[in-house]
Amino acid sequence: MRITKSEKLFEEAKKYIPGGVNSPVRAFKSVGGSPRFMSNGSGSKMHDVDGNELLDYIGSWGPHLFGHNPEFIKDSLIKAIENGTSFGAPTEIEIEMAKLITELVPSVELVRMVNSGTEATMSAVRAARGYTGREKFIKFEGCYHGHGDFFLIKAGSGALTFGVPTSPGVTKGNAADTLVADFNDINSVKKLISQNKNEIAAVIIEAVVGNMGTVRASDKFIKELRQICNEEKIILIFDEVMTGFRLAQGGAQEILGVKPDLSTFGKIIGGGLPVGAYGGKREIMEMVSPSGPVYQAGTLSGNPLAMNAGYAALTYIKDHPDVYKSLEQKSAYLENGIKDGIKSAGKNYQFNRVGSMMTFFFTEEPVTDYNSAVTSDTKLYGRYFHEMLNRGIYLPPAQFEAMFVSTAHTIDDLDKSINANLEALKAIV
Repeated sequence: MRITKSEKLFEEAKKYIPGGVNSPVRAFKSVGGSPRFMSNGSGSKMHDVDGNELLDYIGSWGPHLFGHNPEFIKDSLIKAIENGTSFGAPTEIEIEMAKLITELVPSVELVRMVNSGTEATMSAVRAARGYTGREKFIKFEGCYHGHGDFFLIKAGSGALTFGVPTSPGVTKGNAADTLVADFNDINSVKKLISQNKNEIAAVIIEAVVGNMGTVRASDKFIKELRQICNEEKIILIFDEVMTGFRLAQGGAQEILGVKPDLSTFGKIIGGGLPVGAYGGKREIMEMVSPSGPVYQAGTLSGNPLAMNAGYAALTYIKDHPDVYKSLEQKSAYLENGIKDGIKSAGKNYQFNRVGSMMTFFFTEEPVTDYNSAVTSDTKLYGRYFHEMLNRGIYLPPAQFEAMFVSTAHTIDDLDKSINANLEALKAIV
């Protein structure tokens, strides 16, 4: 059997990089086989180093709302590069970017730029602790908020995929301050608050989860959560690193009609470049240094390349409010086509979708939380993944990750995916 260039590169990478990749899920460990190494991308498609064209439903794990390498973002980057790549000093584009975020997301009054989603969530929890003077916080089982020590307790994303509920290297002290509730179960939240009265600084949640697959918080649950946080003077943090500007101009909070106290962002606000941000109520954010005593800093925070790319992306969203209508139509078309394929296969597998985020679960039980998500047959998903890959469709190489539709996906792309889905199901079921 011919060894592909991707396979050769993977073997070479493992000599110098842990597991051969710089982020665990990329290694294809949960689906089997060897990862594809990419050479270029344009619109809805990528090409690997072996010359295969792949219809992409990862979109760099969410940020490519407009597909790969859109001209308006590329032009903004070329212009920014000509002026300099980094200064370690303030630039005007940082102000414009902050103004735009506060305009598009009404709950955000002040915003601080950082370099990753992990940095944003860590900093938001620290700000909440500094503001409240409390140390504990609540997260939800299966939600992933980056690889900060205190988040890696019953986390989602790669931690869930690889079966690492609590990572080695996380101290008992960190774990003791992290309280874990059940997603979509308000009684589990009430119980933790009762057991830790006046000790909880914050509740952090992916209001639409993308890291145990796509799972939406119920309207009743999220509204009760907001009410409880108000009553107990607990800071409610929405992790919108994935959902911010992906689901709607105002993110998950717009979809659900609930305003958090703090929000975290990433992905789309960098136009595909490394970036993060956290922001919210002025009185909380003014606790952050140099306005207040809560220290947080970053050499490359507000990097002009990321800011220019992000500003181009958010400006496009502001100037084209029909973006989300188009995404909804395309995403619904794909969902309906895949569900028709599931029916044709004589199965009742679950396909969860919120806007342009979606996940195919190989379980016949409705997926509403962590416990129902893990009923999915991950081995069957692995077989499905490779059947789709062999037909030129690139899906997340892990069951517990969301797939994404972009504005660059055409009806022909969607029809190709729907037909591939039917063929793949027939091959594995």
